Amino acid sequence: MARDWGTAWVIGTSLLISFISFSSQIFVIWPWYGRVASVDLLRLLVPFNFCVFMVFWNYRLCVITPPGGVPTGWRPNLSSMEGLEVKKGNHAPRYCKTCEHYKPPRAHHCRQCKTCILKLDHHCPWIANCVGFHNQGHFIRFLLWVDIATSYHLLMMVKRVFSMSYTYHEEPTLSDILFLVFNFAACAPVWLCVGMFSMYHLYLACGNSTTIEGWEKDKVATLVRRGKIKEIKYPYNIGVLKNVQSVLGPNPLLWMWPQPMRGDGLSFPVNPDAGDPHVQYSWPPQDPTRLPNPRPIPNGTSPFVYGNEGFNPNLRPSNSQIRSRSGASRTPPNHTDHDGAMEGYSSTEEREYGSMSSGSRSSSPEIYLSDYDDHNEGPLLSGERLPRMRRGSEGWEVRPVTAGSWADLEGGSAVGGQRRPWEDEGRYNYYVPGE
Repeated sequence: MARDWGTAWVIGTSLLISFISFSSQIFVIWPWYGRVASVDLLRLLVPFNFCVFMVFWNYRLCVITPPGGVPTGWRPNLSSMEGLEVKKGNHAPRYCKTCEHYKPPRAHHCRQCKTCILKLDHHCPWIANCVGFHNQGHFIRFLLWVDIATSYHLLMMVKRVFSMSYTYHEEPTLSDILFLVFNFAACAPVWLCVGMFSMYHLYLACGNSTTIEGWEKDKVATLVRRGKIKEIKYPYNIGVLKNVQSVLGPNPLLWMWPQPMRGDGLSFPVNPDAGDPHVQYSWPPQDPTRLPNPRPIPNGTSPFVYGNEGFNPNLRPSNSQIRSRSGASRTPPNHTDHDGAMEGYSSTEEREYGSMSSGSRSSSPEIYLSDYDDHNEGPLLSGERLPRMRRGSEGWEVRPVTAGSWADLEGGSAVGGQRRPWEDEGRYNYYVPGE
């Protein structure tokens, strides 16, 4: 069924090219010149028919030329496993499970063709074939010749319209009007769409890239921007001239003439700035966070890293780090345990709430109450020894219950001669209802 649809696409494309090419000559240009062969007619139609011939020739080469498959038994150079492009699963050389063979650099599996294609660009339904290593040059030439032929065709049609407007004594026939409209309607969209498509593929050829590798470069740029991998240079960009020569041929005078691709498609020249020739086996780099078995983190490495083994400059030390640096905790006022030792709070608490003198008369709650969660008011519960908790920037911090804590303050107004903090005179304002 796929082959039948491919044949239908090829036949439809050939009919479209034939209609634009021959209906304009038979029903528009030939009547315009009085159906008589002349030098002016030949001067107009010979270049156009040459362009049409080149369109058909390159289109035929695109259809019948195999894009290139992986040779049977091909294996990468396993003597240097480090740096090879590997699978995400087991870190082995790139291997196609469907075709059951190794994949060379720049090769990808095509689901429509059900095989691996060397330097796969994309699968084109218009040619019922993949655009790969051996027919990429034919495909670009086909696009360029379509641009030239459609531009020439539109100029002929515009010239015919101007001639009709200037010759009032010769009224155009219904056939002239209809075929002019049909040719404009068929040729103008092809000229616009193929023109943009050819510009894009020329841009890719100048960078020695393919459509798939263009997507890969975008993904790699995203990984570098997010600091997941180190910046890596695209290895196949060897200069604009050499890039185009690798696709269209070494002689610029013959770039528009059909010629076979040079090379085997199994290895490619590499930009020296990107590294040695083995760097092509490491393209494209994978996201290390998505590997099932990522490389282990070296001992002593902090989890708070940014970019390539560096610290995020926007990170600030956590509260635990600040407390560890402060050495000893500060002593809050009016809070002494049974042994006379002062129970302190961290320097972070002091930074957040300010220092509190023993003579403070503020009516706002101090850190003993406000720094802890509302659902675990330890001092106000009786009969339970609940851990003290506080809500900070790092989440919830649980402190062990010690002797003399609020959980022990039960019953009387003081334990061991110490008054409850909320019973200190002047600490809080009390509301006394009227008698």
